[in-house]
Amino acid sequence: MFDELPIQLSLPDATVTYYPQWLEANQASSYQMTLQDELQWSQDYIKLYGREVKIPRLQAWYGEPEATYTYSQLAMKPMPWHSALADLRATLEQECNTQFNSVLANWYRHGQDSMGMHSDDEPELGVQPVIASLTFGAVRGFIMKHKVTGQKEVLELAHGSLLVMSGDTQTYWQHGINKTKKRIADRINLTFRHITTVES
Repeated sequence: MFDELPIQLSLPDATVTYYPQWLEANQASSYQMTLQDELQWSQDYIKLYGREVKIPRLQAWYGEPEATYTYSQLAMKPMPWHSALADLRATLEQECNTQFNSVLANWYRHGQDSMGMHSDDEPELGVQPVIASLTFGAVRGFIMKHKVTGQKEVLELAHGSLLVMSGDTQTYWQHGINKTKKRIADRINLTFRHITTVES
């Protein structure tokens, strides 16, 4: 872990740092198998343009009891920390010099599983949130698009890599994972974050 120096990506209006081999390959593979086998995965529905649609991937939400998270009118209550997620959180908090009280796990089972373009800018995440994203398994193009200029970047996130988005990244950029017709293996992504209580 931490063998390589982090890469600071040169993106306008964003603070994005990439660690290509944050975990060694065998360690990352071990985590991937544990996460696939032991997390409580589900395929939920979200509201999109007024109708309910099935999310094109499996997901799971873990964290502290107060870390309820809502996106696309889907309210998620966290499950208690799995030991593997808790171990990763503790190390990430040192690496990022911040606290995380929750994690969203996404399992892309094949090329038809995807994530629409979006920003992690919900009120619960606060101003200038720090999002720490870990990748396990197959490489999928991680698309980033500037909301104003339309500038697009595609990042190839490696097995065991860490991508940290902070500063104004969520204000000015969207990100997502497109579908692909290529035969491709499983990919699991963990995005650690800090949820705050929003006053109604």
